[in-house]
Amino acid sequence: MGMINIIIDGQKTAVSEGTTILQAATELGIKIPTLCHHPDQAVKANCRICVVEVDGYGTLVPSCAFPVFEGMNVKTHSPKVRSARMHLLELILARHAQDCLHCKRSGHCELQTVCEDMHFVKTPRYPYVARSNEIDDSSPSIVRTESKCIACGRCEYACTKVQTVDAIAKANRGFHVKYAPSYGRPLVQSTCVNCGQCAQACPTGALTSNDNTDRVWGALGKKLVVAQVAPSVRINIAEALGEAPGTISPGRLVTAMKRVGFDLVFDTDFSADLTIMEEGTELLGRIKNGGVLPMITSCSPGWIKFCETFYPDFIPNLSTCKSPQGMFGALIKTYYADKIGKAPEDIFSVSVMPCTAKKFEAIRPELGRDGYSDIDVVVTVQELSRMIRAAGIDFKNLPETEFDKPFGLGSGAGEIFGATGGVMEAALRTVYEVVTGETLANVEFEAVRGFDGIKEATVSIGGTDVKVAIAHGLGNARKLMDALRSGEASYHFIEIMACPGGCIGGGGNPIKDWKKMDARLEAVYRHDKELPLRKSHENPAIKAIYEEFLGEPNGHKSHELLHTYYTDRSNLLK
Repeated sequence: MGMINIIIDGQKTAVSEGTTILQAATELGIKIPTLCHHPDQAVKANCRICVVEVDGYGTLVPSCAFPVFEGMNVKTHSPKVRSARMHLLELILARHAQDCLHCKRSGHCELQTVCEDMHFVKTPRYPYVARSNEIDDSSPSIVRTESKCIACGRCEYACTKVQTVDAIAKANRGFHVKYAPSYGRPLVQSTCVNCGQCAQACPTGALTSNDNTDRVWGALGKKLVVAQVAPSVRINIAEALGEAPGTISPGRLVTAMKRVGFDLVFDTDFSADLTIMEEGTELLGRIKNGGVLPMITSCSPGWIKFCETFYPDFIPNLSTCKSPQGMFGALIKTYYADKIGKAPEDIFSVSVMPCTAKKFEAIRPELGRDGYSDIDVVVTVQELSRMIRAAGIDFKNLPETEFDKPFGLGSGAGEIFGATGGVMEAALRTVYEVVTGETLANVEFEAVRGFDGIKEATVSIGGTDVKVAIAHGLGNARKLMDALRSGEASYHFIEIMACPGGCIGGGGNPIKDWKKMDARLEAVYRHDKELPLRKSHENPAIKAIYEEFLGEPNGHKSHELLHTYYTDRSNLLK
């Protein structure tokens, strides 16, 4: 590919053929404001806030979509450009709600940032006319606030192109354009799988996670508030509080939560290890006894709902294991409640998760018994970071505190659940040693790691070649499931995560791009190496709970508490 010589704001540079003006300016350290542009999405050129002046062109051009050419002379902040951008901002703000002070995205809103960077301090000439006053909070996971939408199209791209769910689409034209579920349905009646990737893509507060922090604040000091913390939370919480992506902070996280007021903070790595014991045993049973294959993991509730909606014929292939959240919730309200002499209703069980779909999972009727839910509230990484800030806690300078016992010990196998391929690798570490009776020389299964959309591997276990596949992001899951449905592909074991990158890319995390994801992924495997235990079946806390309470993996008690069933939701497609 050849190099092209251009001039941007008087600076001469050479860039590769096919480079856009926006990319070339960024390489020179020149910041051009953007709103509809997203580094992980295709170019849309909807908002036009990135327009620039190019010599020889009578009109301004969108820098995000305009490729460079030899000898091009670009002005990114000329009076003509600045006037046009200011006018565009006025038009955008004429349709955008003015409630920044109590918006969930305040301080992290891209529209707010553009206004600040452009020093937009004047009163807009156009009166504010709300796009719509509709607030759709029907979903337990996502809230859609129409008045804050800027019609950039990023949510539609995430939902349609990346996740292939098609729960949100463009409707109407011109002044009345909006992005919403089809036929005027609320989100809860759409094909939405609660993954939250639309909220991750949204530049404003038009799509946000359904905030449950008020319920937690209301329980603190009134009930025994017990929290479980997912593996990827310790990877992402420091980032949410202003530190570099990939900063690992389990000890400071526990300290912060105790200072907020949580009575007990447990480690979901423990129930991830428990999941491996149950799921690994289930897989071995299916292989030996002619059960339904391939067996597909059930840890990702967004994937589970996707399967229930689009591929209900594969429900028998899903592992019957609850997710680590579901298993932990059941143990807290049964085994642990009995252990400390508390009635289940006297314990307020909180899950801290990277995932907005966990909010939906928590209210599934099968995750509870005797009229109560195993998990009372799910809060995301974003929500917990707001609670920590509200409590005036200086997270960066906190001392370390260990997770509470008896559920404070998890292995590296549990930790890597946070990354795509992690559940598969954790299962292989255990299944290999259980079947062969041999110690793995190398516990790191490199073939199942990384961000390739679909990964395949064949692992020899006790003389049997076990074919496995991993997919992350529901667009990739759809490709894999279509191949299975048509008979083009055949496996023994499949891991699917709804979110691109796995849990470290979940909808409830700090807003991401793939550069941040690289740092998060590196942190997951670094933390795995740092932990004293790296295999689920070697965790003494896991051994103890089977000896004391559960009996054996896939036994009667385990099936009663740790396994579940699924529901055909294909009616949502009608």
